Amino acid sequence: MNHLRAAFLRSSWLASPPCTQRGLHNISRGAWRASAHSAQRETLSSSRTSWRNASTSTGPSSSSSSPPPGSRPQFKSREEAYRARNRSLLMYTSAVIVFGVGVTYAAVPLYRMFCAATGFAGTPKVGMGKFEADRLVPVEDAKRIKVHFNADTSDALPWSFTPQQKFVSVLPGETSLAFYKAKNKSDKDIIGIATYNVTPDRIAPYFAKVECFCFEEQKLLAGEEVDMPLLFFIDRDVLDDPACRNLDDIVLSYTFFRARRNAQGHLEPDAPDDVVQASQGFADYEMAPKAEDRKKSDDASQ
Repeated sequence: MNHLRAAFLRSSWLASPPCTQRGLHNISRGAWRASAHSAQRETLSSSRTSWRNASTSTGPSSSSSSPPPGSRPQFKSREEAYRARNRSLLMYTSAVIVFGVGVTYAAVPLYRMFCAATGFAGTPKVGMGKFEADRLVPVEDAKRIKVHFNADTSDALPWSFTPQQKFVSVLPGETSLAFYKAKNKSDKDIIGIATYNVTPDRIAPYFAKVECFCFEEQKLLAGEEVDMPLLFFIDRDVLDDPACRNLDDIVLSYTFFRARRNAQGHLEPDAPDDVVQASQGFADYEMAPKAEDRKKSDDASQ
């Protein structure tokens, strides 16, 4: 219809005089504008109708729905946001403090476990999972290694402590049983604790003890005498280490101290730290001062 109306107006405009043509031109422009506005209103009305139908079919808008999971919580006021932030900071700080206290109390046993696991500074390895039963088989064509036993006691401990044998010769992978004898020569019950080390240091990673009396409470009654067993072996991997290829002799040393309770209630040797460290083979290593010693020095400096 719009096309027919435009064609009619054009033919009329061509047949009319110039003044009439200007009038018809204005009329055609007005009709075109009216038709364009009418089409635009129809398009807008149809889009609104379709949008309303879609809104009715899909239910309420997403703005009224709950926020997706994992999104940040919305706080009603700045004070609530600050309270939540302070609560999180308090939880993290408390966790760090608890972790630090736990590490402090576990430092000594963890250090002993590390030395026993790695053979650090001549500390013999204690039996671990990698030393399984199928590995405890003597290497028959290997050279025997002579293990010498040594025993010492602290001056503050009135005990006699001696090895039952001077040495034993073992093959790599062969288990061996040895004994020490301890006697309380005083008229009082005494608790002792022993430290140990093995020399030379390069054999320590391969010297493993399955059963031992070291670092454990050993209480002897007045005048009591006991035998203390030691079950050990030398790992067969020692044959693959060039540093231990010409090694013929090993010395295993034990030192007994009188036991005392520290501030945490644990038993420890009742002797100066340098003496205890030397008995474990750490005489040539610089040790960090204890926490209580550092605190005393700080207080003295202030």
